[in-house]
Amino acid sequence: MPKAGGLNQLLGSTLTRSWTRRGWIASLLLPLSLLYACLVGLRRLLYRLGVLPSRSVDCAVLVVGNAIVGGAGKTPTTIALAQHLKARGLQVGVVSRGHGRSGQDVRAVLPSDDAEQVGDEPLLMARATAVPVFVAPRRWDAASALLAAHPQTDIILCDDGLQHYALRRDLEVCVFDDRGLGNGWLLPSGPLREPWPRKPLARVGQTDERLLVLHTGATPAFDGFRAKRTLASHAIAADGSRHALHRLRPPLLALAGIAQPEVFFASLRAAGLVLERTMALPDHVDFSQLDVAALQGYQVLCTEKDAVKLWKHFSQALAVPLVQTLEPAFLAALDRLLEPLLATKLSSSHGHQTA
Repeated sequence: MPKAGGLNQLLGSTLTRSWTRRGWIASLLLPLSLLYACLVGLRRLLYRLGVLPSRSVDCAVLVVGNAIVGGAGKTPTTIALAQHLKARGLQVGVVSRGHGRSGQDVRAVLPSDDAEQVGDEPLLMARATAVPVFVAPRRWDAASALLAAHPQTDIILCDDGLQHYALRRDLEVCVFDDRGLGNGWLLPSGPLREPWPRKPLARVGQTDERLLVLHTGATPAFDGFRAKRTLASHAIAADGSRHALHRLRPPLLALAGIAQPEVFFASLRAAGLVLERTMALPDHVDFSQLDVAALQGYQVLCTEKDAVKLWKHFSQALAVPLVQTLEPAFLAALDRLLEPLLATKLSSSHGHQTA
């Protein structure tokens, strides 16, 4: 008899596979999807009417999220956007809920922090971007704390939160991968968190004119901009040294605790690496429970997101960076939208309230 964890994983993978088409499993779950659709619509209406409060902060806010469940490339997109905006000379900050972290406090994320306290993705973003990153259970609290500490911030990037309207946003980037819209149905019959295409919700800044669609997959299923995702030609050790992928000695073991581990494994193979073993782990996995003895004798490869936690328990692992390049047309469209927005936001004294 399978263990509870294995059974849950089996059920989860079966449901995920059913989202690729409108088969009998998806059809059987349609009544629940209709209920979910009603709840989503009611919640949006309550925000539109002001029954549920939506608060703004004293700088521009750009939300990076997805309409489909699972990882579609939000964090790499947030990192790429932060780097682009910094290159333009803007003061950038990032806020996140810090999914999976043990604490519930509002805090700044430092590159030297422990991922268990601040979350793996916020720590990765802090290290990769060198911009202020704040985490809190409520995104508005994180944004307010960030502005109190860094009052000259021009724009805040909200990592995830496309369906969380309590923090008003001025611009949105919705990320899709090769799954596209799946079977086009809402949860649990399909993978969609909200109906797509989305109806405007101007009260909280959700207008189609300020929504950019970005495809991180190789074969976009509908209109939108493109992002190219490739693995770097090197891996990074815990001490910061670099190791060329083509010089790595077998046997190689690749592990990934991300939403779609197989994508990482396929990318390594496409780079010419022969993987002796792979370990697909749950997203935001707690590596303190990992059987380190099972890694001995292998050259272990992981994602950068995994490395911020894994190195604490297995320092010999090498992290293979993901390089995401945003197409020039996307960046040009983003800059056009930001120009009047930033001019309006910064037309006063530029300084933000610290109280």
